[in-house]
Amino acid sequence: MTRYRNKKMILLTIVFTVLALIVVWFIIPYSPTKSKFLSDVENLKSTNKIDADRLFEQSDFEMLPMPIQKYIEGCGYIGTHQMSYMCMKYNDVDFKQGRSGPSLTIDYTQYNFVSKPARMALIESSMFGIPFEGYDYYSDGTGGMKGVIAKVITLFNQTGTDMDKACLATFLAECLFEPSVLLQDYITFEEIDDYHVRATISYGGQTASGVFTFNDNYEYISFTTNDRAVSNSDGTMEYIPWTAECSNYQISDSGIKYPTNFSAIWNYTDGDFIYFDGVISSVSYDK
Repeated sequence: MTRYRNKKMILLTIVFTVLALIVVWFIIPYSPTKSKFLSDVENLKSTNKIDADRLFEQSDFEMLPMPIQKYIEGCGYIGTHQMSYMCMKYNDVDFKQGRSGPSLTIDYTQYNFVSKPARMALIESSMFGIPFEGYDYYSDGTGGMKGVIAKVITLFNQTGTDMDKACLATFLAECLFEPSVLLQDYITFEEIDDYHVRATISYGGQTASGVFTFNDNYEYISFTTNDRAVSNSDGTMEYIPWTAECSNYQISDSGIKYPTNFSAIWNYTDGDFIYFDGVISSVSYDK
């Protein structure tokens, strides 16, 4: 009987020790996914640079469509430093993993780079108290989306040419927040009318295009594209019209006017599905 109790105590000690180690692992800030994200960002900061000592001048944008020129002037970019990269952060985003998937509240940090299209984004959240992380990446013409739970278990890892194109389209949708991108030779614009501009980006053997819409104040309010594929539950990719919407512009401490609300929407034939609905908490640049 004593031997049985000893074995039971040893087993319980092992179980509690393992559980304690798991809890500690969940609590500590380190994670392989976040470490990879930060490492990739630092590498791109050192290799993806432009002449960021120059200030934006009105003449820099005079060859672009008039709605974009009015947007740039109205948002206060003239006279500010050109940038090599942008960091945009969101807190408490309402994020849905597919129309039949779970909803999460996430923190979202992204970096967009200029000289070569590149975009790195980190999702931080939890599911039933277990850490969940997502890593969206696009660099050197290759894009992907990875989801990890408990810091080490990969739930999904989507790659391929459709994902490359989708990531390029996402980068295009955000280019107006980083005006140095507008001056690069991998992107072109065509004025449709006073409030609509078609943009096309070509890089890494892929091309994506879409239409920017501006309101009467020449604030960027939406971007629509057919060049973004959604991943279905069976792993297949399907091209569905996609829209990014911006609203509630405010002037930041830097004097630049930004939208504070940003949503990403799949425009299915049976109704729109808003899967990303967040408030932009900060926008910053290398300068």
